[in-house]
Amino acid sequence: MTPKPPRGAAIRMADVARAAGVSAMTVSRAFKGDDSVRAATRDRILRKAEELGYVFDATAANLRQSRTGFVAVTVPALNSANFAETVRALTQGLAREGLQILLANTEYDPAEEEAAIAQLLRRKPEAVVLTGGQHTPRTRQLLRASRLPIVQLWDLPEDPLDHVVGFSNAGSIGLLVDHLAATGHRRIGFLGGDSERDPRGRQRRAGFVAAMARHGLPTDRLAPLGEPPIAMAAGAEALDWLLARHPDTDAVIGVSDFVAFGALAECQRRGIAVPGALSLAGFGNYEIGAICAPRLTTVDVHAARIGAEAARLVAALLTGKAPAPARRIEIPPELLIRETTPPR
Repeated sequence: MTPKPPRGAAIRMADVARAAGVSAMTVSRAFKGDDSVRAATRDRILRKAEELGYVFDATAANLRQSRTGFVAVTVPALNSANFAETVRALTQGLAREGLQILLANTEYDPAEEEAAIAQLLRRKPEAVVLTGGQHTPRTRQLLRASRLPIVQLWDLPEDPLDHVVGFSNAGSIGLLVDHLAATGHRRIGFLGGDSERDPRGRQRRAGFVAAMARHGLPTDRLAPLGEPPIAMAAGAEALDWLLARHPDTDAVIGVSDFVAFGALAECQRRGIAVPGALSLAGFGNYEIGAICAPRLTTVDVHAARIGAEAARLVAALLTGKAPAPARRIEIPPELLIRETTPPR
């Protein structure tokens, strides 16, 4: 039986070292996974630590090495399933490298992101991961002055801060326009993408206009949605707005699956056959689009893969393995043709 320190006394590394018959330095190395500690010795140390109830203070150890062990991450909305998938994969990937995330929710507000970045940098992260490629001038200044590895997600900005893992929002919408045009649709509308606070939505809207022009089709069927985050009900309202002005519309693309689902619900209330009278498509491959009836045609941007690739990139940057100059990792989107549009 391992002798325990007197009742009420804090369990120290020295207590574990004495119980395991090794030095305190060896205990520290064992907890850090140092290869210099033999497997049998590490197992004995961890077993003794568990018997004593000792908890290794990784934060203090990292601070002594000028490390904090965390990565700062910003997302525009915590209630988005896609952003949640990205964060989950990022968290899991970083955890395998002994890193944790410190998460900030910006609510699609550039000023809120700026304030969050200022606060996060005071906590000395080892890297910063941002959702999106558009930021205030002060945010960009703060990040460049930090000299930390920066990774921007969910976008392919023309002027990246550093590294990028993402896709073209404009090009992704082009996949949907191409499919609808190829199946005979000519009067296609777009719901959303009108807010300055949602640069990715604006890129999708611009991509819709560009793709329609490329096919020689009218580009004026653009329904507003308002400020993000956008509720499903806004999709129904936007469809109502669009059909009141363009009743001959034969297809509609939503800026997200949530918007398209709201439009689908409005079609069912009105008795509009989908896809018989009106074809519908969304964006993002949310779970709701795969289980609604009819199932929603969409674009899968592979949100989890974005997070996993970002985690691998951050780990490589922090261990000096990332190639220079800054990396641009593009995740190709995938068109998923389902029941709300005709098959090809």
